[in-house]
Amino acid sequence: MTMAKKEGIQRKSSPPKRKKRSGKKKKQVRISIWIVIAALTVLAALVSLPYMKNGSPEKKGARIPPGAFSYGIDISYYQDKVEWDSLMVMTDAKGRTISSITHAKDVRPVSYVLIKATEGVSMKDRMFSSHWKEAEKKNVRRGAYHFFRSSKDPLQQAGHFIETVGNLRYKDLPPVLDIETIHKGCSREELNSKALIWLKEVESHYGRKPIVYSGASFIEEVLCEEIKSCYPIWVAHYGTERPDCSRWDFWQVTDRAVVHGIKGNVDLSVCSPEVLENI
Repeated sequence: MTMAKKEGIQRKSSPPKRKKRSGKKKKQVRISIWIVIAALTVLAALVSLPYMKNGSPEKKGARIPPGAFSYGIDISYYQDKVEWDSLMVMTDAKGRTISSITHAKDVRPVSYVLIKATEGVSMKDRMFSSHWKEAEKKNVRRGAYHFFRSSKDPLQQAGHFIETVGNLRYKDLPPVLDIETIHKGCSREELNSKALIWLKEVESHYGRKPIVYSGASFIEEVLCEEIKSCYPIWVAHYGTERPDCSRWDFWQVTDRAVVHGIKGNVDLSVCSPEVLENI
């Protein structure tokens, strides 16, 4: 047999070997694909684990102080969807508000809801009517608040609030005056004088002393003694064991609480059960 024929035979026998290598490569590709699929499956399972346990990813909010408190939230149009039947505060072992009942060490109901009604002389919170009616329908203890503008007429502001809120039930909380700002050029004396006009007008109409809300420093440095001593005080002071306020009845402890039944973070306040019973 000549060398040329030998080479020809070798060339004819080569293709099967190439096919064998091609099959091996295809097998390796298939194995690689299955490895990728398996890895993606595991990753998807890890990502969806919180959903399978709780129906949604666990959320954690601010830590709240320990104590035998009654819990309350304040809402406005920012909280356009409220699950009124499901409002509760759950905390973990570190006292942080959480969304997962699986990891909750303490679960308490929301005992009261403060709802923004009005601001200034004309603004009405667009969700007030809906929130107000739903709270009544679900038998949730409710209260309405007015955001005070020192640049506007206090009697007109009082009338605007009364017209918007209407009658109060016996179990409703007293009206709330939210005082957080003072306009440029307004003195401390003028602010307090105007605030007292609003407070007395609303008290005369409803026969109940309104609650005054503000930050700890604003209460101590700006509000007059008549307001601080004659009206229930709702103080906002975050990240502290106790509010820096000489006297308070309600304490807003955070604006970053996670509360079941509310989408997103919400303001959370506490008070003693006795205050809530006798207010």
